[in-house]
Amino acid sequence: MSSQPNTPQTAGLSKDTIFSMLSNQRRRYVLYYLNHRPGPVSLRDLAEQIAAWENDCTIDDLEYKQRKRVYTSLHQTHLPKLDEMGIVNYDRDAGTITLADRASDLDAYLELVGEHDVPWCTFYLGLSTIAAGFVAGAWLDVFPFSSLPDLAFAGGVVVMFAVAASVNSYLARRHHLGGDSAPFDAADRD
Repeated sequence: MSSQPNTPQTAGLSKDTIFSMLSNQRRRYVLYYLNHRPGPVSLRDLAEQIAAWENDCTIDDLEYKQRKRVYTSLHQTHLPKLDEMGIVNYDRDAGTITLADRASDLDAYLELVGEHDVPWCTFYLGLSTIAAGFVAGAWLDVFPFSSLPDLAFAGGVVVMFAVAASVNSYLARRHHLGGDSAPFDAADRD
């Protein structure tokens, strides 16, 4: 029985490592940006977009110092750390970055709920409560539930859950790591 050493490249990411990697806003921005761009991304493009988010402006409105500050910190600190952990593949010579397979380990920690959004677990709890009220109404022969055939009533409850699940699925795919606009912490920062 051979055992492989427990190195960052072969071991699963611990929660401490995950939280350490995600504790920095620029690293979260890196993951957000890469998750929405298939294939290799240039360090320059990545740095420009992150600088624009951080300075709440467009890429065209960035100053040289704003771009350079982000570029340097990504190149010297953040991308090497993410690369070492196997979260991104950073080719220093080519200046390109891609998501590595381990990036998907962080998805659950990056699912964002906006300030005015209701978490889906709370939504489904509420939907179940409403459905239970409908069932109780039908069981007690309360109008309008008493006038519905049982199969139509059951079908209505199933359709209600199917529509909610479809919307949930669509939004989960569309807003994976926050969607195409600026990440929540960029748009909501003080």
